[in-house]
Amino acid sequence: MAPPELVQTAVKPAGLGAKPASLPGRAYVTFLAGNGDYVKGVVGLAKGLRKVKTAYPLVVAVLPDVPEEHRNILESQGCIVREIEPVYPPDNQTQYAMAYYVINYSKLRIWEFVEYSKMIYLDGDIQVFENIDHLFDLPDGYFYAVMDCFCEKTWSKTPQYKIGYCQQCPDRVRWPAEMGEPPALYFNAGMFVFEPSISTYHDLLETVKDFLNMYFKHIYKPIPLVYNLVLAMLWRHPENVELDKVKVVHYCAAVCVYYSF
Repeated sequence: MAPPELVQTAVKPAGLGAKPASLPGRAYVTFLAGNGDYVKGVVGLAKGLRKVKTAYPLVVAVLPDVPEEHRNILESQGCIVREIEPVYPPDNQTQYAMAYYVINYSKLRIWEFVEYSKMIYLDGDIQVFENIDHLFDLPDGYFYAVMDCFCEKTWSKTPQYKIGYCQQCPDRVRWPAEMGEPPALYFNAGMFVFEPSISTYHDLLETVKDFLNMYFKHIYKPIPLVYNLVLAMLWRHPENVELDKVKVVHYCAAVCVYYSF
């Protein structure tokens, strides 16, 4: 099952942070924690958005441990820096990786940015190579993201991986009837289009592991992988990749390439 084609609506670009008054409250958003090199990725993201002449600002949600020096760098790139309070997960999920869970739970705070009617979240290790402002014009009431790939070893304990099934090419290895219904569509959370909502934020806090995929499974709409090309797709599913049409590349931390600044 290939991701559906989109009706792409053109939005006249106006440069990062220069939002025409006639446009509703919209913004890109990313997340930053700590004092490491990840700030370089966010700077690269800001530069990429500016280069493709987006009409909307980039909001950076930062935890309190992001140093003032890094905040100043982001603001100098036209970013809107918003400090958020950490969100601590339930005790039963923090036995071995407290910092990991705090970072992931804290990202939920972007749903509190209700001054924006719609936002596009982008990980800090993503780069945008073509304008994607038209994604803001997708119909309201849905959660849009690119489908994930089940072929990587991070999925090795799942039945999908064990039988070689992947939603990126479901006809290559079909889901066995004796295993029941195929798994629900699963998206990669490195990029998604969403509508901020306080009630959604509180609901998400009550949802268990894989909360985003579980919470949004009934309103999730897949979009083409050109909007979040994870590099592993180049060797896992090259038949699905149209390099000349790729708009957003997800480098992932292990091979992250940052713009110099």
